Amino acid sequence: MERLEREFPGDSFNEVAKEYMDKQRREGRSESTLSKTEWLLDFARPILGPMSVKAIRPVDVLAVLRTVERRGRYESARRLRSTIGAVCRYAVATARADADPTVALAGALTTPTVKSRSAITDPKQFGALLRAIDAFEGQPPTKAALQLMALLFPRPGELRAAVWAEFDLDNAVWIIPAERMKMRRPHRIPLSRQAIKILRDLHEITGTGPIAFPSVRTADRPISEGTMNAALRRLGYSKDEATPHGFRATASTLLNESGRWNPDAIERQLAHIESDDVRRAYARGEHWDERVRMMTWWADYLDELKSTGNVIPMDRKSV
Repeated sequence: MERLEREFPGDSFNEVAKEYMDKQRREGRSESTLSKTEWLLDFARPILGPMSVKAIRPVDVLAVLRTVERRGRYESARRLRSTIGAVCRYAVATARADADPTVALAGALTTPTVKSRSAITDPKQFGALLRAIDAFEGQPPTKAALQLMALLFPRPGELRAAVWAEFDLDNAVWIIPAERMKMRRPHRIPLSRQAIKILRDLHEITGTGPIAFPSVRTADRPISEGTMNAALRRLGYSKDEATPHGFRATASTLLNESGRWNPDAIERQLAHIESDDVRRAYARGEHWDERVRMMTWWADYLDELKSTGNVIPMDRKSV
């Protein structure tokens, strides 16, 4: 016990939370994950910060969570409970607390209503959106980001934070390192000729720095998701019609409806991880060759939607 007390001298929530965050950094958590965790902890610090972790009761945690719920942020409150619990369990592991007080709060919070991301899944309407993006007169990195969201459909944060070193344009592949992926696994994305052209054109503008999609305010930071959202609003699409994340739902829907592609290849391209352990054991392959063909077909399909404005019949023959 004496050795532990020397190694971990502070027992306030703030001190333990700082140690917990340092541990997360050593384990290679992405900057976006660390920022979100710090943002959540900021809700807890005014009340729990100076308290000894050992003295924190479930009612103290609930008081913090209620302040978040009163703002209508039910999902944030749920995540904050989990984050506070992680800090308290770290305190238990380092002999500065006896139990995690968040366990007693199961069922105490308002269950958030799950909202699907706004997405256009009608091919003709999607073609109109693509034409609007091509005509966008805003900042080149923002325009390129929206074009590539349609072509590659990564998670918005994965694209926004991309650096030029991740793109191998000669070999037509974008390799996202594990620390930037939601599931903490590296992810490869085949690049169609259309995507390569957009990236080469963008490199002429932003290639002097490491960040592919730098903010207009500073080249040291990427554009925000709010920037892409604002661009869609400028193009006349409300938040109920189109969002950056919605490009993933569009691609998933239309690729599955085409009947051309193995659903596992589509899921792998979306960087989804199979939740069923047995199924995951039998689906370790990346379906790389099929995904290369699929992404080429997808880019050509989008070109057709843009150029004709018509719904393209889905030929269900394999490619």
